[in-house]
Amino acid sequence: MLRHTALMPSEYKTASGGDAGAWRPDGLGLGTHSAAPCALSAEERYDLCRSVGAECIQEDELRNLLKHKPNPVCYDGFEPSGRMHIAQGVGKAINVNKLTAAGCTFKFWVADWFAQLNNKMGGDLKKIQTVGRYMVEVWKSVGMNLDRVEFISSSEEINSRADEYWPLVMDIARRNSLARVVRCSQIMGRNETDDLAASQIFYPCMQCADIFFLKADICQLGMDQRKVNMLAREYCTEIKRKLKPIILSHAMLPGLLEGQEKMSKSDPNSAIFMEDTEQEVKTKLKKAFCPPAIVEGNPCIAYAHQ
Repeated sequence: MLRHTALMPSEYKTASGGDAGAWRPDGLGLGTHSAAPCALSAEERYDLCRSVGAECIQEDELRNLLKHKPNPVCYDGFEPSGRMHIAQGVGKAINVNKLTAAGCTFKFWVADWFAQLNNKMGGDLKKIQTVGRYMVEVWKSVGMNLDRVEFISSSEEINSRADEYWPLVMDIARRNSLARVVRCSQIMGRNETDDLAASQIFYPCMQCADIFFLKADICQLGMDQRKVNMLAREYCTEIKRKLKPIILSHAMLPGLLEGQEKMSKSDPNSAIFMEDTEQEVKTKLKKAFCPPAIVEGNPCIAYAHQ
């Protein structure tokens, strides 16, 4: 199993002149948003960025962004909510390395408060923050290039800039109906028909605000986060903001069992976890759904493809 040292966000180092909420564990690089030129052409940068996403909204906006901005800001957020499976561990590292190679900087929103709102780890913030540290160490160990990557603690960053964050969240909430916000419940791993807590109703408005709060040019999250990213683009239309965040959504790696659209952390047989032993991986693959001569809905084919 991968080992890590549990530190609180305030114990992480920050880059020179960086925000208080920027995590920099010892040995990890932290993107300082330098304007280092990329040796690739604009078209090569576009192809590299586009290869990350199963869907891009909109492609012409992405081309224009890369043409005029040498170091766009990409954003992804994650709830520190337990074990990390290979889709999040290996897949995310590959995508980040492609985007930073194309000249982008990458901001990871370590969504500890969001995990608490979603009642992960029993709502224990200290446990959640420990898991966040573990996830950073996993990405470090699998070879994620961290020279242009920044890990930002949501609890610390929001507290340090509360006068900027909460008015934005409130404005997004004010401009959207309850039904529209509930349609985004998929982003939390919930369904629209679930009995949601009040905190979970507020969650999509906060995640939408994160995009603007972090000044992200590109939202690089999974397809399961599409609805809230579209909410951000709709908000831009509502406030008559011309530049909208570009959505670059990666495909979801399915679970190993039949009919699972994505891996489930709650079902250990549906996912390969980053700390699984070789024997555990072999056992899971032997049990995996793999019908002969069928490609559609076959998780083993999807693994080989990705």
